[in-house]
Amino acid sequence: MASYKILLVEDDLNLGQILNEYLGLKGYETKLCRDGEEGLSAFKKEAFDLCLFDVMLPKKDGFSMAKEIRKEDSVTPIIFLTAKTMKEDTIEGFKIGGDDYITKPFSMEELLLRIKAILKRTTESNPQISDQKEFEFGNFRFAYDKQLLYFEGEATKLTSKESELLRLLCLHINQPLDRSIALKIIWRDDSYFNARSMDVYIAKLRKHLRPDPDVQIMTLHGSGFKLITDAKPD
Repeated sequence: MASYKILLVEDDLNLGQILNEYLGLKGYETKLCRDGEEGLSAFKKEAFDLCLFDVMLPKKDGFSMAKEIRKEDSVTPIIFLTAKTMKEDTIEGFKIGGDDYITKPFSMEELLLRIKAILKRTTESNPQISDQKEFEFGNFRFAYDKQLLYFEGEATKLTSKESELLRLLCLHINQPLDRSIALKIIWRDDSYFNARSMDVYIAKLRKHLRPDPDVQIMTLHGSGFKLITDAKPD
């Protein structure tokens, strides 16, 4: 069974702890943050499969946090938790890219069912990939779970998208990686917009890999990319 990682941002100490423990017992890895700024910082540093955001939060409310996330990430599911019952708030939540909205008080069972339904919808069409998290190629070592790329003892911190993309390339090392498959796994959508976004991250990875001339990411025109470890100079 896949272990999903959830970002939980809830300022109510008791509810936050209860949700954290409950989801942990149900097999989810949960990171609990107490305010919007802490939650947004965590999202930018780590990769999550789903977000649970309280709407009323200190420093940055849940809607504002979601708006900033949607500027960079259009696919990671977001569920809003709130004591508000006004229809306008529900509409606002969906307008800014929320996937679901649950009003307090709610049952843990109902929340769990909604989480399972959203994760099933967003992952069931994705190809299954290996659980491997450590890779060595050329003079590099890549720790996927820590989002760190090591070269001759020095570490470079990668973004979540850079890490996801490099992991796929490593899993297909010296073999073609189909562009459409990569888009569906990482962005969950192979739209033109996401394809252009992936090209930007490929360029960033090439810059990170530049110190080792024997390691390159080749563009396979019309099909995808290939990470090669025996690159020859032109």
